[in-house]
Amino acid sequence: MFEPRVRAVLGPTNTGKTHLAIERLLAHASGIIGFPLRLLARENYDRMVAIKGERQVALITGEEKIVPAEAKWFACTVEAMPLDRPVEFLAVDEIQLCADPDRGHVFTDRLLHARGMVETMFLGAETIAPLLRRLVPRAEIETRPRLSQLTYAGPAKLTRLPPRSAIVAFSAQEVYAIAEAVRRRRGGCAVVMGRLSPRTRNAQVALYQNREVDFLVATDAIGMGLNMDVDHVAFAALSKFDGQHARPLTAQEVAQIAGRAGRGMKDGSFGTTAECPPMPEEIVEAVETHAFEPLQALAWRNSDLDFTSVDALLGSLAAPPPAPGLAKGHDAVDHITLEALSRDPEVRGLADTMSRVRLLWESCQVPDFRKLADDSHTKLCAKIFTHLAREGRLPRDWVANAITVLERTDGDLDTLMARITAIRVWAYIAARADWLEDAASLQAEARRVEDLISDALHETLTARFVDRRAAHLIRKMDESEEELLSAVTRRGEVVVEGHPVGHVKGFSFEPDPGAVEEEERRVVLRAARRALGAEIPRRVAMLEAAKDEAFALTPNHRITWAYSHAPNMPAGLGDIAEVARLKPGPEPAKPQVEVLPSEFLDGAQRERIRERLATWLENHIKRELGAVFAAEAKAAEDNTLRGPAFRLREELGLAMGRTVPEIRPDLRQKLKGIGIRAGRYALFVPEAMKPRAMALRAQLWSLLRGIETPKLPGGGLIAIPPPEDWPRGFAETMGWLPAGAVLLRLDVAERIAGELGHLTRKAPAMLPGDLASRLGVKAEVLGQVLDAMGFRLVPAETLEEGVFGPPCPARIAHARPPRQEHHRGPRRDGPRQDQNRGPRREDRRPPRQDRPADAPAAAGEQPPAGTDAPRPPRQDQRPHRDQRPRHGQGGKGGPPGGDRDRGPRRPREERVSLPPMPRPDSPFAVLANLLKKG
Repeated sequence: MFEPRVRAVLGPTNTGKTHLAIERLLAHASGIIGFPLRLLARENYDRMVAIKGERQVALITGEEKIVPAEAKWFACTVEAMPLDRPVEFLAVDEIQLCADPDRGHVFTDRLLHARGMVETMFLGAETIAPLLRRLVPRAEIETRPRLSQLTYAGPAKLTRLPPRSAIVAFSAQEVYAIAEAVRRRRGGCAVVMGRLSPRTRNAQVALYQNREVDFLVATDAIGMGLNMDVDHVAFAALSKFDGQHARPLTAQEVAQIAGRAGRGMKDGSFGTTAECPPMPEEIVEAVETHAFEPLQALAWRNSDLDFTSVDALLGSLAAPPPAPGLAKGHDAVDHITLEALSRDPEVRGLADTMSRVRLLWESCQVPDFRKLADDSHTKLCAKIFTHLAREGRLPRDWVANAITVLERTDGDLDTLMARITAIRVWAYIAARADWLEDAASLQAEARRVEDLISDALHETLTARFVDRRAAHLIRKMDESEEELLSAVTRRGEVVVEGHPVGHVKGFSFEPDPGAVEEEERRVVLRAARRALGAEIPRRVAMLEAAKDEAFALTPNHRITWAYSHAPNMPAGLGDIAEVARLKPGPEPAKPQVEVLPSEFLDGAQRERIRERLATWLENHIKRELGAVFAAEAKAAEDNTLRGPAFRLREELGLAMGRTVPEIRPDLRQKLKGIGIRAGRYALFVPEAMKPRAMALRAQLWSLLRGIETPKLPGGGLIAIPPPEDWPRGFAETMGWLPAGAVLLRLDVAERIAGELGHLTRKAPAMLPGDLASRLGVKAEVLGQVLDAMGFRLVPAETLEEGVFGPPCPARIAHARPPRQEHHRGPRRDGPRQDQNRGPRREDRRPPRQDRPADAPAAAGEQPPAGTDAPRPPRQDQRPHRDQRPRHGQGGKGGPPGGDRDRGPRRPREERVSLPPMPRPDSPFAVLANLLKKG
């Protein structure tokens, strides 16, 4: 008999240690290899199956057990290694984890006690070599150099990291935040964490390995032997939480993670990124030279346990290390759970035999994958032990229901991660054949649910952290200097390498909503530039050739272009885009055109667009306000007409203000001859009151004041309530006359005021019956409207029975201007002063003498307030022709048929009166003044 061989193959990452161990394992008739992670065990199990077949290879982890009857070679986690099975070869990977304070005692136990019948191999870092020589004196130590060089590249921003980089963080929240940033800036990434199931982890690694994404964001789990094509490792932090407190990474830990960069003979690099500061020089030197401080002690926990009682078990777990170089690590979860359950009287009562104490210890060893930081895990272990102690088995329905509850794929990323960790706990329980009668079916059910959640988790991770289009474009641009294949479709869609990246609207490129971040926008613009380089000149030519109907103005003073993609599409149809904006010019009717900025237009193209739009705008203004310019041209022949015509051009065809005292009748007739109306309330060109002309005037008025164009009322309206959103002076400038509670359209007000003025030129006249409807107002506000127009309603007298002829009014309206002030907006020469207008007529009347209340009123005077007595009619007063009684009728307001025996007549209708204003140069006025003085 020869003594079994014990070898230790030590060295940095990428030395081929694991590859050597697998070769030696499969060279023997049987063997077991232990890995630090379930992910690694599953990965190497697949490699071994590919070589030896499924019937010859087994997989044993805490959550999975695939053990064919003819299995000879086993891939396991270190904790799940079946040490009671004799095999020729035994290996433990990452043996330097003996120093880990949480799990190190398991690796130390394997180092001291696990042996193959022919060969034993320990794989790990050189830092364990001194202690390994002391604790295993007969071990042969072999060191291997790294196959490639590892160099420090310094700090780099996320946007500057090279493709095929792995970014390492040390918490799930940091991983998510960095992955989101990488998606926005670089197109996407794969995510690898120790909490992922093997199925999810493999799917994410395949996403990276298949080059669908060029970046990997992971925890330090990638430092444990995961082999991927990583060229650069970037640390997002240099400290980690070890379960008790945050501590800085050691040089050996940095090297273990950074060593993932460079595989085979390919060199790799490492550095820092994000908010992480530069790496200390001493750590950089240690990693590059692979020179690290040797381990001072290995974690140890007694494996020769006393199961005679719960207290004896706790005592044996607290035993001190037996030799120098061994030290107690942190209390593991199983030890902490046992201490908690030892204080439960029911548990103590059930753990009354050695077998039950051993059963209690096995129940406490159920792993706490959920890490909820409460007593839920302790309660679960207590329930498992209680069922096993009382019934000998776990109730199948209880385990099955717990698995079924987790069979859901809805929820966000954190919810799915919580379900994955929970199903892993129940998968561990279902894998205990000695605890369940139907363990195989429950294990299969747990694996099915885990795969279901794993697939949903992979899809959620991919949807959240991967933008395949942006990743493809970035990779193509990074790998080649050649231009990407790009084009613009007939509908204006920009396609690059088969991926739609946005639309051309006018002369601007609008990226798709998914490419809104600055870095993505830069990438998309870079990819689309070639296609737009040919499309923009074509569009400039289309705009120059477009008809005037294709252009329009918006309320915010932009010029839009309705362009069509199809050659046979009518002008004005198709997509609409803003291409220019208006700016105030030297005159209100001469605004300037400024082409909207576009990085795809050069100076010459912008000038061509500006000239075409300026021509359209000039034609548009001349077309809508042509009557104003035509009147000015006609006024050039007569000096007396130039002033009013110039004023109208400055005010775009309408100048509010009374013109009766200012413009003589002969000048009024001349203005009418050239198309200008001098009305009672304004000087205006009637064509400027048309809807399209009014809309243009509103646009130019708003442009001068730097505001958005107010909305105008629909065509055909005569009276409107004052809009609340109209700025001050806008209504009058647009030709709307303030008249009490409404605004009247100026041209209608002028026409009706002219008619009423003609009716009342000699005396008060009867109110036309259709006046309210013609003014577009209700009858109850008619008095206010007429009052604002400069007229006054006067109540008529009641005729006595048998009296014919018109009654004398009780009150006579006095001539006066309208109450309201007309605003034309700011004027450059200041407000006009009406210097020719004399005092109001009522102000020129002599003061009334006091007289008794019952005295009759004099002709032309008002009766005292509060009296109803009518004044007798003057005998010499001649009735107005409209007030003379007709045949068979006692007056216009009388009853039909002229029946005089029906009693008193009803009160007459109200009358409207506006005595004509006396001309100071009238011969009748001169004669009246001479007679008065004589």
